[in-house]
Amino acid sequence: MEYFEPEVRLLEPRTRLAGSNSIVFYGSSSVRLWTTLQSDIAPLTEAPHPPILNLGFGGSTLAACVHYFDRLPGRVIKEHGPLRSLVVYAGENDLGDGASVDQVVDSFFWLHAMVRDRLGETPFVFLSIKPSPARAPILEKIRQANARIATLIPSRPQSQFVDVYASMVDSDGKPRAELWCDDGIHLSAAGYALWTQLLAVHQVRLFR
Repeated sequence: MEYFEPEVRLLEPRTRLAGSNSIVFYGSSSVRLWTTLQSDIAPLTEAPHPPILNLGFGGSTLAACVHYFDRLPGRVIKEHGPLRSLVVYAGENDLGDGASVDQVVDSFFWLHAMVRDRLGETPFVFLSIKPSPARAPILEKIRQANARIATLIPSRPQSQFVDVYASMVDSDGKPRAELWCDDGIHLSAAGYALWTQLLAVHQVRLFR
């Protein structure tokens, strides 16, 4: 986990700037690079708009999200009280780095347990692992991990699984090229717009 330490240390002061009732986005660089997060999500909330905090860090694995939970979203809760909601995207880098589906599901199990123990009844959303073109060799593993994580979500009533995978592939099951940057991993503006639309479907429970 030492690889992530420099960025996590830079994020920790940001947790102190969050207000009460924050909406926290947490996870990998797909979260970190969401530069329009504030303007995309604020319209889904009721005025006065709650703070929207981006706690994504580059290269983050789902295992790293478990490891740093108490130092990032957990610290927001400790210093400012309950969140409005927590949205997480992670797991893709684990599989890309060679982790098995079982290992990813195990990491999610522990993340979900931490959410249960620390968030109370706060809404929690897990965005499914996306079908990045650069991850073509592991798309089957991605589908398997998503399917198994989706079955674990209902164990906590205020948790939701948002399936982004299905909307990011075409009728032949191939990733829609316009949703990614040239590297085939990170999202384009169209990709983030799609994620915003998918989250909007859940806004009553998530952001209201």
